Amino acid sequence: HVLKCCQKVLAWVPVAFIALVVAWSYYAYVVELCLYSPNSYLYFIAVVYLVVFHLSFVMFVWSYGKTIFTSPATPSNEFCLSKADKEQYEKEERPESQQEILRRAAKDLPIYTTTASRAIRYCDRCQLIKPDRCHHCSACDVCVLKMDHHCPWVNNCVGFSNYKFFLLFLMYSLLYCLFVAATVLQYFIKFWTNELPDTHAKFHVLFLFFVAAMFFISILSLFSYHCWLVGKNRSTIETFRAPTFRNGPDKNGFSLGCSKNLREVFGDEKKYWLLPIFTSLGDGCNFPTRLVIMDPEQLAVSSQNEPAK
Repeated sequence: HVLKCCQKVLAWVPVAFIALVVAWSYYAYVVELCLYSPNSYLYFIAVVYLVVFHLSFVMFVWSYGKTIFTSPATPSNEFCLSKADKEQYEKEERPESQQEILRRAAKDLPIYTTTASRAIRYCDRCQLIKPDRCHHCSACDVCVLKMDHHCPWVNNCVGFSNYKFFLLFLMYSLLYCLFVAATVLQYFIKFWTNELPDTHAKFHVLFLFFVAAMFFISILSLFSYHCWLVGKNRSTIETFRAPTFRNGPDKNGFSLGCSKNLREVFGDEKKYWLLPIFTSLGDGCNFPTRLVIMDPEQLAVSSQNEPAK
């Protein structure tokens, strides 16, 4: 119990680090650069900079908070085994008999994927049949719908319930870092040419540019990668391990075209796309597929010995 408590506390260290860096960047930009250095700015330029800075700051913090504090979506009760099936499943020692129980329980469920060996995907930890694109997170100790990955920087799973928030967090953090680096660049150059007044503010300016540029470069690659994933309608897990359908493994099995893939994450109303408000389509359990697949009952009773095509 003590070990688990320590792990939970330590899991917040990356989030606390990001919070401290963001809080310092706010102080360095607003107080040290804009307010304490009035000679460095023309008044109207300072006002414009502060307005744009606070807009990007608010959207960044908002989307980051939603990513952190949105609970991962878990499968509904219909995917849990009944009490009788659960008792029978635990009594059976042969995997074939256990699979037969799972096939009967899954015949009416909207499931189109299986394991690589054509078995029903079942979580022994949560004791439920996994919906398509659902995976068990060992850090959160729950099955997460459309799980992408567990992110230590938000101390949360990124999945169906908060994937949009995660993308917006990456986008607004990029804009935040880009704006800070671009507006501080001229003072960073003056620092190296000894044109900047010799005050403690110049060290804030120096580190502010370095930190903003470093985070921008690191986040840019991650954001670009997830934009590619959205266009292909894949999760990070599915990129490394293609889901297995009735016709065999297919990494593009859930792709419906770039436009529909985008709407699946951001919703149909474009006016809400840039706001950290949940607008994703579906319930996280039913996903349209690109393939013409057999119905769930036929899929559930598919032979494990049938070779993949």
